[in-house]
Amino acid sequence: MDSLAALLRTATRDQHAEAEASVFLAHLLGGRLDVGAYARYTEQLWCVYEALEAPAGRLASDPVAGPFVRPELFRLAALERDLAHLRGPGWRASLSALPATRAYAERIRACASRWPAGYVAHHYTRYLGDLSGGQFIRGRAEKTWGFARRGDGVRFYVFDRIQGPAAFKRDYRRLLDEVGADGPERQRMVAECRLAFALNTAVLRELGEECALPAA
Repeated sequence: MDSLAALLRTATRDQHAEAEASVFLAHLLGGRLDVGAYARYTEQLWCVYEALEAPAGRLASDPVAGPFVRPELFRLAALERDLAHLRGPGWRASLSALPATRAYAERIRACASRWPAGYVAHHYTRYLGDLSGGQFIRGRAEKTWGFARRGDGVRFYVFDRIQGPAAFKRDYRRLLDEVGADGPERQRMVAECRLAFALNTAVLRELGEECALPAA
């Protein structure tokens, strides 16, 4: 039987590629959108990570989700600093979630309250994705909009409490393999990971529609 980490990675490979091929991200990272679009994207990330991190304290003692509550991963403080830089000190008053973002956040909250293994599926798709591919986004954002390297505006992508990302990801995958899910539960987690990717892709699609981008 494949390890859970390997199963999740293989089962979501195509959706991962689909998210990376987003028209919105292509325009954003290609320098064809202004910094306001980047700020709008950052607002959506804040809504998603608020849903992930708000229940962390309660889940820290849970036998399934608890091992994944790692403060060195937390992104909310970095996102808030980025938004203060992008939108100004009153950023909270103007923040609004797209319908797809609200659906994404609501699904995370539902898993956090009723199904810890489902919460882990969302945790995996977000944090490992941003720890890996997010570094490319950071570099493009610094170049396109002149942010200081690893500074305000791109702090979300700076995991400065993780000294060795490769070793951290290996340890994270080891934790996945220790979840102890049986066959049906593993398949439920696979389905939830796929849903997480679909929800994220829907957010990117709505951002593209908001920016009046042509469809792919």
